[in-house]
Amino acid sequence: MDRIFSGIQPSGEIHIGNYVGAIRNWVRLVDRYDCIYCVVDYHAITIEYDVTLMQQRILETATVLVASGLTPDKCIVFVQSHVPEHMELTWIFNCVTPVGELERMTQFKEKGKQHRHNVNVGLLDYPVLQTADILIYKAGYVPVGEDQIQHVEFSREIARKFNARFGETFPEPSVLLSDAPRILGTDGNAKMSKSLNNAIGLLDPPEVIWEKLRIAATCPHRQRRTDPGHPEHCNIFTMHRAFSKPDQIAMVDHHCRTAGFGCIDCKQILFKSMVEELGPIQNRVKEMNERPGYIVDVLKTGATRCKVIAGKVMDEARTKIGLKSEWL
Repeated sequence: MDRIFSGIQPSGEIHIGNYVGAIRNWVRLVDRYDCIYCVVDYHAITIEYDVTLMQQRILETATVLVASGLTPDKCIVFVQSHVPEHMELTWIFNCVTPVGELERMTQFKEKGKQHRHNVNVGLLDYPVLQTADILIYKAGYVPVGEDQIQHVEFSREIARKFNARFGETFPEPSVLLSDAPRILGTDGNAKMSKSLNNAIGLLDPPEVIWEKLRIAATCPHRQRRTDPGHPEHCNIFTMHRAFSKPDQIAMVDHHCRTAGFGCIDCKQILFKSMVEELGPIQNRVKEMNERPGYIVDVLKTGATRCKVIAGKVMDEARTKIGLKSEWL
């Protein structure tokens, strides 16, 4: 069975954009692939963060992953820093990576603008660590959004460079693009983000979800109740595509275009669809929070399983580059 690797940062509250764009897609892959999913805490420290909240966020993120369906009987869930081989392979890959290629990465340029006061080596080296994350398990596929395609292509290039210099060792991973719709924030303008105050949290209670939907931006063409709309230009309709059933989506599309009902009616249908899907996840999170030792055990078991895989790959890599000491 082909192996998949992907990761998520423990950078704060998980919102529906994270869920639709990544987590739900990961759940759909577990029956077809050998899946390894990681809480990438080393990646999270490349920008400023609250040290006192890091462990809490790691556990919260892992809990949401498992509650969403990434259970230990179907896949591996673990924490990046619990498997030190990730960092060892990163250093080896650093030694075959031209600095110029890292400086050209789009995400580095964007992050550099956002964090001008802290443009550190970790930000620059982010794609190399990401490459090590993938290749330490010899993963053949990486499910990502369009904004991460460049990083997977970079991983392929590093695998080629290593293999050309030291002999065939690592596969060139391929992208698995999700067909999930890209959900904007409730303002309808920017990417959903807690820092922009435009996010609907995966664990928001129903009354909070409704209040955020109630004031969310809709189709700009519908200034009055009788104005026909253009669903393709409406972020609420995009959310319908993510959460509502096909017959509901078709009905909403029709009534929007014909002004058959108003935006508040459309939002009420969406609200019911969202609560129907998110409610069971929220209930499972509550159940796991009542026995906190469970998620810790899941992560420990995941790390143990990953160390076995990563250890064998590192032995092979050390041998290939001449660092396997026979006398130790």
